[in-house]
Parts: sequence; C-alpha cells; structure tokens
Amino acid sequence: MDNPLKTPPPYPIASVDHALRAAAILQLEGGATVSQIAERLGVARSTAHRILAMLVYRDFAVRDEDRVYRAGPVLELAAHSQSQISRLRATALPHLQRVVDLLDETANLIVRTGDTARFIASVECRQALRVGSREGMVFPAHRTTAGLLLLAELTDEELAEVYDPGRYRDRAAERPDVDRLRADLVKLRRNGFAVNRERSERGLVAVGVPVRDPQGTAVAGLSVSLPSVRYDPHRLQSLVATLNAGARALEKDLALQA
Repeated sequence: MDNPLKTPPPYPIASVDHALRAAAILQLEGGATVSQIAERLGVARSTAHRILAMLVYRDFAVRDEDRVYRAGPVLELAAHSQSQISRLRATALPHLQRVVDLLDETANLIVRTGDTARFIASVECRQALRVGSREGMVFPAHRTTAGLLLLAELTDEELAEVYDPGRYRDRAAERPDVDRLRADLVKLRRNGFAVNRERSERGLVAVGVPVRDPQGTAVAGLSVSLPSVRYDPHRLQSLVATLNAGARALEKDLALQA
C-alpha cells in the first residue's frame, strides 16, 4: 500500500514550490496581497511580486483594482470535471498530431467555461516560424476560434446570462458588445466553422470546428493556429476539411468511450 505521508523530492526547486504554494493559497483561501504572500512563503516582497506576476501571466491568478490577487480562470472550478478533461485530452492528442502531420501547423483542443476558453491540448508543428503551444492558457471565449464555436451553441438567453452586465461590474471594459457578438455567432453557426484573424493575438490566425459528443452537443473546439503571414484565404476550404475529418475521427473515439 502507498505511504499516505508525502515526502519532499530529493532535489526540490524552491521557486516552483513557492509558485505552487501561492497558487494553492489563492485557490483555497481567497484573495491575498503581495505582502501577505511574502509573509506566508517566507520570501522577500520583491520575490512574492515576481511569483504572482508569473501566475497572472499564466492565468493562475488575477489582480483586482485594490491590488489583491485572486484565483484566476485556470484555478476556478470548471464546468467539466478533471476526469472528463483528462479523457478528452488523451483521446484528442493522436488526432491533433494527425492534423499537424497533414497541415504542418500547430493544432489545439479548447473547452469553454463561462466566458473563458481554455486550451487543454496543443501539438506544435515543426516549422521554424510557428505558433507555440497554448496548453493550459485561458483567453476570453469571444476572442478565440473555439470559444466562438462553443458560444454559438448557446441560446440567446444562455448567451445573455454568460455576459450578464452584473458579472462585469469591476471589469466593464472586458465585456463584449453582445448584440454584435450575437450577429457574429449567427454567421458562424451557419458556416459551421470559425476563422480568427488576430482577434486573440497579433500576428496569429486560427481556424476551428466544433467537436461533439454522442448526443450532438459541442464539447470542445478543434483548431489550427498559424502565423498570419502564412495564412492564405484560398486554403480555407482545405483547412476546414482537414479539421472536420479530425473532429469526426475524434468524435468516433469519444463515442466508443461513452
């Protein structure tokens, strides 16, 4: 039987340990200031600031207007259980690799939680100029290809709930124009795919299609990301066809596990 007591690794990395402890504090205990984190970790204030800045960059933390740090989207309780995410990711990886082999561009799998989209898997291509892995990162759903695809599945009432102004009291600038977004989603729903031209990141273009469960509900988005300088609109039909083939193959594997 496994020993129930945890023992530290023989070669601990203090900076990693500090970051993980800070993330756990934010997730389990609520907000904390730089000074409070420094005191809890037993480090200098400047060190605590650097740790928190990196957590913010990777979406493990957010800083509010009062300079209090709180758990970010990555640490928030997701609508999907971790076991579901793990299964989805493991099942998708071979299909992402197949897309990369065919297109030689970076492929991603993304899920939506509320108004955010989280990259749960990425496979990079081999080209020198390429889009790097976004695995684990979180973006506003309305600014990503897969996020838009998954938002397009919502009814008008559900979309209004996601973007209820009350949820944006302290961050009104982050709330999209819902009427304009709704119009974009109607077009996207009709097309069956989404194209993101520098909507989330400058110099990046992404094309994506939905991945559905056996009941027909979109559970994720399968996308390919490439530098905008390499994007050719004349290739769009081919990109979508390859992505749809990958999505259908992934859906078959998911159905076998249901």
